[in-house]
Amino acid sequence: MASFKPTKVQFLPKLGEKVTEDTLYWKNYKSPVQIKEFGAVTKIDFSPLAPHNYAVTASTRIHVYGLHSQEPIRSFTRFRDTAYGGSFRGDGKLLVAGSEEGLIRLFDISGRVALRQFTGHSKAVHVTSFLSDGFRVVSGSDDLTCRVWDVPSAVELSSITEHTDYIRALAPSKLNPDLFVTVISNTWCINALVSLKNHHKTVTCACLSSVGNKLLTGSLDRHVKVYNSSYKVVHNFDCDASILSMAVAPDDEVVAVGMTNGVLSVRHRKHKKDKETLTSRRRRGPSYRVFVKGKNFVPRQDDFLVSKPVKQYLRKYDKQLKSFEVSKALDTALQTWTRTSKPEVTVAVIIELNRRGTLKNALAGRNEESLTKILNFLLKHIFDPRFSRPLLTVGDIVLDLYRQVLHQSPVVERQLQRLMEVLGREAELQQELLQVLGILDTLFASLTPRKEVAALAALPVDQGPQLQAA
Repeated sequence: MASFKPTKVQFLPKLGEKVTEDTLYWKNYKSPVQIKEFGAVTKIDFSPLAPHNYAVTASTRIHVYGLHSQEPIRSFTRFRDTAYGGSFRGDGKLLVAGSEEGLIRLFDISGRVALRQFTGHSKAVHVTSFLSDGFRVVSGSDDLTCRVWDVPSAVELSSITEHTDYIRALAPSKLNPDLFVTVISNTWCINALVSLKNHHKTVTCACLSSVGNKLLTGSLDRHVKVYNSSYKVVHNFDCDASILSMAVAPDDEVVAVGMTNGVLSVRHRKHKKDKETLTSRRRRGPSYRVFVKGKNFVPRQDDFLVSKPVKQYLRKYDKQLKSFEVSKALDTALQTWTRTSKPEVTVAVIIELNRRGTLKNALAGRNEESLTKILNFLLKHIFDPRFSRPLLTVGDIVLDLYRQVLHQSPVVERQLQRLMEVLGREAELQQELLQVLGILDTLFASLTPRKEVAALAALPVDQGPQLQAA
């Protein structure tokens, strides 16, 4: 007896992900190194000068890490309450940070004790930064004020009290030392350039790449998205927890992400040296004798070759087809998950039933529920070029079988009426497309140069064999 052949399901090849230079650039990072902090990481800031150390603000501490170190090279722990907004000065020698107690502290990177303390805010100071001249510090607080401080004298220079909500972000200008921008929670822009809606939850941080042509955003949905200058997503980093802060090294060498669970995720860029080291560490392949083993073996005449039988695993619908249960096989192929996720399988079973000549038997004798499933599948996929031919055959058979009993089920009658309407619209559309195609053929023919026709007219005409006069 011949073995049963499983139903052949034809899957069309899927288009691969479009690989661009931006995709290759942002994929060229190693697996993230995770460092556990003492609390939620609220701010990460890289030093503008080499070796580009970065300050991590978490809980009541600020840790300074080297670019390739997993242990802090400097720690500032003189905070009585939660620290906020640790930021470097342009030369990388000073660090300023706010706190929950309303104090602003200025640290020297080489020391541990605060050089200056700026007092004046009555509530928590969440954002601090140096102005571009390096001699003034600007801060934003929950007391709805933004203040500018003089670094040498620790004196308040000015106070801005026009805010109506807590100040949560601050950005000084790199060109003008007297210009900076503050953001509150209910700020809105009249002339927005673009609205990016790729995140599913609140966006908590954003920064630019080293060149400034890429925008990176982090969100509570645990994703970091990279946008190009056209505001299209070119890459995506996945994290283990909701993101609170993020920063990129000045040369894009490191991408650091801080999360709500107190984990600092650091990604380093790959280099050619790393690839060469990985190649050199690969296990040496088998020796030559392994490949030539048994090369000269000659079997004897009385040797019997035993082939190991390959066990064949059949799908449920194949087992039912093998048992000639055609209606059950079609029901299995029309199950919810199969017909929605893999319609190719459902159509493959229909083609196999049609090849066997049992498709009409499988469609006959159905109740309202099962017939509704079939009609819904037809309405969804009948215009797909991959499935249109076998599904049109199914539609014809259904009409022939149930034409006399349509009035008994308003649901089935309504679905068949809808199917006839969409088929009519599709036929009209196809006719219009054929008319457009005829018009285009006429236009292309009128634009074809007539040089070949003129050349053919100049050729001598063959008169054929002629009778010679006697």
